[in-house]
Amino acid sequence: MPRISTPDLEHVLRLSEDAFAALRGSRILVTGATGFVGSWMVETAAYANAVMDARIDVLALVPPGLDVASDAPHIRELPGVRIVRGDVRTLDPVGFASAAGSGSINGVIHTAIAVDAKTIAENPIPTLETAVDGTSRTLAVAKHAGAKRFLFLSSGAVYGASPNGVPTIPETYLGGPDPADPRLVYAEGKRMGEMMCACYTRAYGLETVMARGFAFVGPHLPLDRHFAIGNFIRDALAGGPIVVASDGTPVRSFQYAADMATWLWALFVRGQSGRAYNVGSSRAVSVGELAELVARIAGNGCAVEVRRKPVPGAPIDRYVPDVRLAAETMGLAEWIGLEDAIARTIRWHRSHA
Repeated sequence: MPRISTPDLEHVLRLSEDAFAALRGSRILVTGATGFVGSWMVETAAYANAVMDARIDVLALVPPGLDVASDAPHIRELPGVRIVRGDVRTLDPVGFASAAGSGSINGVIHTAIAVDAKTIAENPIPTLETAVDGTSRTLAVAKHAGAKRFLFLSSGAVYGASPNGVPTIPETYLGGPDPADPRLVYAEGKRMGEMMCACYTRAYGLETVMARGFAFVGPHLPLDRHFAIGNFIRDALAGGPIVVASDGTPVRSFQYAADMATWLWALFVRGQSGRAYNVGSSRAVSVGELAELVARIAGNGCAVEVRRKPVPGAPIDRYVPDVRLAAETMGLAEWIGLEDAIARTIRWHRSHA
């Protein structure tokens, strides 16, 4: 897998220079380092090391059986990045410190979770275990290593279904998923993770910040999983047709990964302890419109195929965050618009085909 393009790395560095300066000389553990979010955090920290001599010692946690050379070459031999083996479900605080040769850790960015719609439908246990046991173990590692800050990658899924008449979901919305539905194990696991973070803050003073991520687009997002925009880009790159499995009416929003990384670095350094922040874009777009947009930007004349017919009078499925909290208290914004985000992602894939 290729690395993130230099313009995207420069974008994050320019907007996160103060955050990287505050982290200069620190040691940070990043779990899920080969995943979409983890990769962006590891690569952007390494770029800060290379360009501004941030001297951030990044411990990139990867599963024991993963072959980094073939499955995650983009995180190999990065400035200041050390590959550390470990399963978040079984991390032992004392054993981890010894194996990693790390001693104290200044902060943790916890992104690891086993999540895939097909896998969850067949067996939700791995997602449950990585969400609950993994977060509990990682928090224990942070406490044992003397970490001050802990950024937990939560999800907008914690809100459950968006209520009718509410165009964007604020952090104050207290809805939730059905706890008796195993298909929602990811959402319920993230809710439990937030509670564990809040408890560690109360009991031990660990400064935890919860980032409730919504939908994203950009390099490293899998094109063959349950992400609609990834599937659309995959179809477009193959010449089409772009297949919309639904009726095209669900409404989503998509934040570009470089903006996402910028937001997460800001939250890691400056976010209020014990607080949850929505991370995403507030620009709503229907899935049908998104497919047409991808087709137009791909520029190869691929068709769009919508498989189902809309049901008259049916409520619209919405998943769009209210991001005013991050904008007003953290000064964060959507710097890269959706059209540019799609174009950058397509260009990245084509340049490495």
